[in-house]
Amino acid sequence: MINRINNHIDKFLESLDDIDDNQKGLIKNKYATTVTDDLKKGHITSNVCMITASVANKNPKELAEILTKMLSDSSEFKTVESAGPGFINVTLHRADFTSVVNEVNKNSINYGQSSLGKSKSVQIEFVSANPTGPLHVGHGRGASYGDAIGRILSVSGYKVEKEYYVNDAGRQIDILTASVFIKVFKKHFTDFFPKNAYKGSYIEDISIIFIDKNNPELSVDVLLLKDGLPIDEEKEIDELILRIKKNEPSLWFNLKDFALNEVLTSIKDDLKLFNVSFDQWFYESSLGDVSDKESKVAAAINTLKDKELAYEEKGAIWLNTSSSGDDKNRVLIRDDGRATYFASDVAYHKDKVDRGFNKLINVWGADHHGYIKRIEASLEGLGFEKEKLSVQLVQFANLFKDGKKVKMSTRSGDFYSLADLIKDIGTDAARFYYLSKQADQHLDFDLDLAKSDTKENMFYYIQYAHARICSLITKYKEEYSQLPESAQSISNGSYKSCDKLIHEMSKYPNVVSRSCSALQPHLIIFYLKDFAHTFHSFYNDNHVLTESRENIDSIIYCLCGAKTIISNGLGLLGIKAIEKM
Repeated sequence: MINRINNHIDKFLESLDDIDDNQKGLIKNKYATTVTDDLKKGHITSNVCMITASVANKNPKELAEILTKMLSDSSEFKTVESAGPGFINVTLHRADFTSVVNEVNKNSINYGQSSLGKSKSVQIEFVSANPTGPLHVGHGRGASYGDAIGRILSVSGYKVEKEYYVNDAGRQIDILTASVFIKVFKKHFTDFFPKNAYKGSYIEDISIIFIDKNNPELSVDVLLLKDGLPIDEEKEIDELILRIKKNEPSLWFNLKDFALNEVLTSIKDDLKLFNVSFDQWFYESSLGDVSDKESKVAAAINTLKDKELAYEEKGAIWLNTSSSGDDKNRVLIRDDGRATYFASDVAYHKDKVDRGFNKLINVWGADHHGYIKRIEASLEGLGFEKEKLSVQLVQFANLFKDGKKVKMSTRSGDFYSLADLIKDIGTDAARFYYLSKQADQHLDFDLDLAKSDTKENMFYYIQYAHARICSLITKYKEEYSQLPESAQSISNGSYKSCDKLIHEMSKYPNVVSRSCSALQPHLIIFYLKDFAHTFHSFYNDNHVLTESRENIDSIIYCLCGAKTIISNGLGLLGIKAIEKM
């Protein structure tokens, strides 16, 4: 029905001879025709007259009078009214209003899908946590967010690819390897353990498995490795890494691969439990070394040099990012010939664009805000439009348990892992609360509330609505065996108690579209909360199974649609709707 009204609006705009094509195009991009927030305002509303008045310097109420008459004269709508400063409120004929019930039940799991992104491809890179330990709860918000927008984009017609970027070539992996190395040979190192090494129990676990499978032996005196190390914590671990690499090269590389694979296996297992999957696992090491002229990282830097955007100064190679709004230029290659993390990121983003995606979405922690300008500068320097990249910043979530803030530090080894969270409250509740607020806003996550059976727990409140509907449907089937195939009493207007619920059902496709366009899954949660409230109010006010058979049939048919709405909405968040509480 919204499309039908918009067709009339197009004719209305074309009839305005004193508005040029550019103005009409601007109006069409800015106005909105949506389901009303309240049935008292009719079923559908449009602000087109107000937008037109603003663009073309006209009187919105006069425009509203013209459009109201045009829509009324079509006889396609029950009533059309001008309201307030120029809104158009449309009340549909009963059959058109209630047709959404048939539409939902007919389309079932496909209801809410669209062709918004038809023929467009999107790549989403998210989580991408350093593979130096188990995922902690700080990673959970980005994981649930990236996965949810992938699901929403997919049902909106986009071809979506989800990717995890594995930082397997940097200093942190060396620190991981050194940490495990010392645990493997702890009888030689006795009480020595670097202050900047990883201290979690998983380090000990990896060392035990490595010993069991490889029975390694230390071929040099341990004093050669640990004596005389710098006092500075950073320099201490770096020097230890250099010594191990030099004196135990074969053992180092075997242990490095082993530790990396063990941690990645742990990460993949946790993400699987969290209902998050990836199409690609891209390894930083596949970009090659800057010393290899054929490598991807060397090719990217050479392209920037050729365009005179990368330059040499004091023995280092720099990229001019300040011209794109960065606060200073950035180093690509250090004066000792080693590539920076930034150089790898430049090459990685070039590789992503080269793969032909229409849009790249990076889900980053909010602490990476300052990194956006330099990546955009590198894309422009490589000859790509920076608008191709969309960076979605995710604030860390503060988790509280028993009134105390949960720790999240991987390096110290004292942290609450994502696996701990899943075990504590379950995947679905965890995903729900991570997604319950706009991703770039701070989130305080109360674990005790998430486990409570009260209406203050939004997750429970929505799931309870679905379970209640399932219970009513089950009781109906026990009595009448087969589900109804129409809602005659609702369609003919003899039963109107479901009207508010039907009105809410009609909002769902637009909610999904808005969530897709804005990349904001929390809009679906807000909608489901309102939808659940509408259902619970209906349930409390009406004794469904004591109605006449005709009314019961209509109500159950309507509730089958309501069940689909909740299930589909939760599904877009990666959450399974519960049938029994």
